[in-house]
Amino acid sequence: MSTQDSNTNAPRVALIGFGEAGSTFARAGGWSGHAAGWDLLPERRAAMAECQVTACADAAEALAGAQLVLSLVTADQALKAAQGYAPMLPKDALFCDMNSVAPGTKQAAAAAVEAAGASYVDVAVMAPVDKALAVPLLIAGKRATEAEQMLRALGFSNTRVVGPEIGQASAIKLCRSVMVKGLEALTAEMVLAANKAGVLGEVLASLDASEKPVAWATRADYNLDRMLIHGQRRSAEMAEAARMLRDLGIDPLMTDNTVSRQQALGELGISPPPDGLAAKLTAINDRSTSGTEESEA
Repeated sequence: MSTQDSNTNAPRVALIGFGEAGSTFARAGGWSGHAAGWDLLPERRAAMAECQVTACADAAEALAGAQLVLSLVTADQALKAAQGYAPMLPKDALFCDMNSVAPGTKQAAAAAVEAAGASYVDVAVMAPVDKALAVPLLIAGKRATEAEQMLRALGFSNTRVVGPEIGQASAIKLCRSVMVKGLEALTAEMVLAANKAGVLGEVLASLDASEKPVAWATRADYNLDRMLIHGQRRSAEMAEAARMLRDLGIDPLMTDNTVSRQQALGELGISPPPDGLAAKLTAINDRSTSGTEESEA
C-alpha cells in the first residue's frame, strides 16, 4: 500500500508555513486531496504542488474547512501567526503549534486561538525533521488525545501525549535544549581554544579516556553534588579558563557563565549535600528562596 493510499482517511489539514518541516512532512505523508497550505513566501507556495498540497491564495483559503492545522512557521513568528490567523480558524478546529517556543509564548498563543472558538494544542518536535513522519512528537493540551489520533491518521508514527496543560510539551523540549544546545556551544568553545593552543588531540583523547556511559539522572546528581561542595573553588578555576580563552582571542561566552553558575551554587553553603537528585534540588530551591527573601527584607 502506498503512503498516499494509507492516508485516505486522514483529516483535512492546513499547513501554515511551508519550510523544511512542512515540505518534509507533506512529501512523506501523501496528503493529496485533503491538504492545503499557506506561506508568506511565493517560492514556498510554488513548492507545494510537488508535495501534494494545494497552494492557497491566502491564509483564510488554506484554513477554510480544516480539521487540523499544523503551524510550522519560524519561532519568532509563532505567536504572531496564532494571533493573526485565529479569527480565520474553523470552529472546533485543532491548531497544532509545532514551533519551538517557550511555554509562556504557547500559552499566549493558546489564549488567542481559543478565544476564536478553536482548540490549541502544544506539540513539541523532538528531533530533526529529516526523520519525516517518524519524528518524535510530544503533545499537550485539553484535546491532546484527539490531536494525537489525527496526527497518527496523517501518518505520524511516533507520538505521545504528555499532559493536559499548554506548555508541558514545549517545556520538555526547551529544558532538553538547554543541555543539548548548551553542550554544542561548550564543545565549540573547547575545540576552538584547544586548537589555537595546539593541544586539540590531547584534549580530545583525555575526554575519551574519562567518558563513561552514565544515566542522566545519576550524572545530574553527581554534578550538583560536586558544584555544591566545590563550586567556589571550581568557579575560580573556570575564571582562569576564561582568562586563557581571552588570551587566545576567543570570547568565553559559555565559560563566563559557568563561572557564575559554579559560584552561585557553591555560595549556597549546602554542606554536606543531601543524597539523591530530588533532595538536592529541594535543598537548592529552599536555600535560594530563603536567600531571596532575606535580601528583600
